[in-house]
Amino acid sequence: MVTTYIDTTQCPRRELPGRQGEVAEIVDKNLCGAENVVGMLRWLGEGERFETESLGDRHQLIYFMEGDGVLTLENKKYPVSKGSGIYLGPSETAGIAQAGIAPVMLFHLIVRKEGKNAL
Repeated sequence: MVTTYIDTTQCPRRELPGRQGEVAEIVDKNLCGAENVVGMLRWLGEGERFETESLGDRHQLIYFMEGDGVLTLENKKYPVSKGSGIYLGPSETAGIAQAGIAPVMLFHLIVRKEGKNAL
């Protein structure tokens, strides 16, 4: 097994349309040969909101690394902060909005369902 060091500060950030914040891919096939997983860092500033998609054949894990936010899951709102996380099954979705003073930083991991083709 080969260990690959990825300097996440060097991964390019891109702004998402519709005030969904910024994203940078930090784990994927191109960066480190990952076949079954994509890892991203996401940033949400004031008034920004990220809506996950139903990915049918993939699982998602979203972990709050910094800041405070509001998680919307099944039309219910939950306050969340650093150290919080959520698992979303293949057909589940959620919304995350920044709250408070500091921006939100999220680690978003997408893993393919076993037995499916690579991402």
